[in-house]
Amino acid sequence: MKILGIGIATLDIINTVDDYPVEDSEVRALSQEQRRGGNATNTLTILAQQGHQCSWAGILASEPNTQYIIDDLEGNGINYQYCRDATGGGMPTSYITLNRRNGSRTIIHYRDLPEFGFQDFRAIDLAPFDWVHFEGRNVTETRKMLERCAAEHPSLPRSLEVEKARPGIETLFPLANLLLFSKNYANYCGFSDGSAFLRFVRQQEPHPILICAWGNQGASAMGTDGSVFASRAYPPGRMVDTTGAGDVFNAGIIDGLIRNRKLPSTLSAACRLAGYKCGIAGINGLIRSLPAHWRQ
Repeated sequence: MKILGIGIATLDIINTVDDYPVEDSEVRALSQEQRRGGNATNTLTILAQQGHQCSWAGILASEPNTQYIIDDLEGNGINYQYCRDATGGGMPTSYITLNRRNGSRTIIHYRDLPEFGFQDFRAIDLAPFDWVHFEGRNVTETRKMLERCAAEHPSLPRSLEVEKARPGIETLFPLANLLLFSKNYANYCGFSDGSAFLRFVRQQEPHPILICAWGNQGASAMGTDGSVFASRAYPPGRMVDTTGAGDVFNAGIIDGLIRNRKLPSTLSAACRLAGYKCGIAGINGLIRSLPAHWRQ
């Protein structure tokens, strides 16, 4: 299937430490690694590994680090012909402190680059695509993109990742067929349970499929008919690196639905995939390395 993802790519600089440092202290990193990150491009990386033809639309800066991003995209088979080159600024950079003790990651993100806008998006021919996935950012412009999809290609499935609370992001919800919520967003809305949160969202949005990932407590899903499903988490034997686990989970959901698999099995498979990811560093080659007992 042909999948288009709208969002960002980042340069991730990862420092692994023995334990998370206290404020105003000095610690030595055990190792330092550079990766290509970004929610949408991470999700596309996994979808490409699952056999889909993936394209990314975003912004590329005119600076040396961009070549590293491009090389990684090409290495993962992700087409970037729809990207716009921007002069000035640099590629968004995430400085990640990875705690070796429990696999947690703390991110300091710096961005000095324009957002991908509707004028960029309107130049893309959507007819060849089977699915379009959006990061829930740049709300005003993303609304126009979703509206264009709904008006010109109403049968084209549209998924929206809702990771953070942003002004007006709720106005995007009616325009998507699949809403992928994070635990952080549900907590922001005052909920401590994924299923209860989805029931709350359903009162406002009766049509989309609703998903809420809840980290080490698994995930919840609600079908268009209101049926609620839950899956437990599948933690690895040792937590190594949780960076990108949510992006991997989202890829598992999209892959299952685009293949017309049932929602409960799709949810469980996505939790398994995210759990396996937490036991390895990075996401390159993840699907190829997936042992049989981690598959559903």
